[in-house]
Amino acid sequence: MAAKEVKTSNAPGAIGPYSQAVIAGGLLFVSGQIPIIPESGELVTGSSADQARRVLENLRAVVEAGGVSMRDIVKTTIYLTDLSDFAAVNEVYGEFFTEPYPARATVEVSSLPNGVAVEIDAVACLAK
Repeated sequence: MAAKEVKTSNAPGAIGPYSQAVIAGGLLFVSGQIPIIPESGELVTGSSADQARRVLENLRAVVEAGGVSMRDIVKTTIYLTDLSDFAAVNEVYGEFFTEPYPARATVEVSSLPNGVAVEIDAVACLAK
């Protein structure tokens, strides 16, 4: 089965040679989302919590364009430029997910695209 690209104007477009998401093998693989407002292309530059909220809104838009919901996400990876932002980002993250929560990894990185503080990618299951 060939991979199928998922695209939506409700989330920032890809800024390189990659897809917003790809469906393959019954899974939806969502590329890392950063806090860009899709309507304007502007970055959310507030707190890490403000950035995380926009990131998760973008993630939700891509997941929904793939035909599923946030409840279908089975794995996420959170990338932070400062691990001391973990608690604030985790609080916002909890607003978007319910039990059973996705498996998750959180990683501190030296930098992210456009100097943002937060990026999140995800894998969702298409089978219901």
